[in-house]
Amino acid sequence: MARPVRVVVLGAGSWGTTVAGLAAHNTPTLLWSRSSAAAEEINTERRNSRYLGDRELPAGLRATDDLVEAAREADVLVVGVPSHAVRSTLTEISNEVRAWVPVLSLAKGLEPGTRQRPTEVIAECLPGHPVGLLAGPNIAKEIADGMAAAAVVATQDDRVASALQPLFASRVFRVYRNTDVLGCELGGVLKNIVAIASGMADGLGVGDNTRAMVLARGLAEMTRLGETMGADPRTFAGLTGVGDLIATCMSPASRNRRVGEALARGLTVDQAVAELGQVAEGVKTAPTVMELARDFDVEMPIAAEVEAVVAGRRTPADAYRGLRKVAPGDEHDMA
Repeated sequence: MARPVRVVVLGAGSWGTTVAGLAAHNTPTLLWSRSSAAAEEINTERRNSRYLGDRELPAGLRATDDLVEAAREADVLVVGVPSHAVRSTLTEISNEVRAWVPVLSLAKGLEPGTRQRPTEVIAECLPGHPVGLLAGPNIAKEIADGMAAAAVVATQDDRVASALQPLFASRVFRVYRNTDVLGCELGGVLKNIVAIASGMADGLGVGDNTRAMVLARGLAEMTRLGETMGADPRTFAGLTGVGDLIATCMSPASRNRRVGEALARGLTVDQAVAELGQVAEGVKTAPTVMELARDFDVEMPIAAEVEAVVAGRRTPADAYRGLRKVAPGDEHDMA
């Protein structure tokens, strides 16, 4: 009888813990946490109270604070640390992960300085491993509560994605496949910036019509940059594009939206992030995305205004006044 596939998830934040819980219903799963206290709480109380409150975790989920132990156990490695920590975390275990173990990213940001996507960083740190991502419109606490949702496993090799699908799927959590890794990953990166704009809209009370305009035009910006960089534009009409965008912009649980709301209340970026108490990837990603937009000569007025607010050059009210000055063109030109 074949040994079951062992899934290891690095990063015990809300989403990493939730994905580990999904996998634990299907196969032996180990969750690595930087915090020994968090690992002990998961093992003894079946809780990760900091991120998921009193929600009970599956009995089949184990946790450890030993990164090397986690790496050595993995048949499938899931990287759930923030994008800025992917390289430092994987560098520690680059010689510990067995050959050919597939690696999936959960991160939705760009590495500062290199501007690399998480899957690109993973490929550099763990050469020779199949690399992909798991992404979609996934609010962690809703999934932990058993609400229906869906995600995409994106890998260049569809056979790898097919093998990984059942590890995370459940009766109420559907897992689809996509070979457009670039498009799926960019959707997760770019929607966070639009979510900050959406949060600012809520905080400023500009109205649902304005917020709908921001979401629609934000999707146009995401698609335009993605297609210019080589992604399939159809991807942005799917779960990792418009699906993730809607969830992140509309949910009160969205970290990036909450940062936008706090900025509109007059808080500084540092104050907003401190109030949140978690990583909001859009804050760190906005300057890097604007560098990409300039390099690829793509107009992204919403992202530009968000970046200016994050950098402290504009207030949220100024940003929305600035958006009104953008001259509209042909909608189908996506400009």
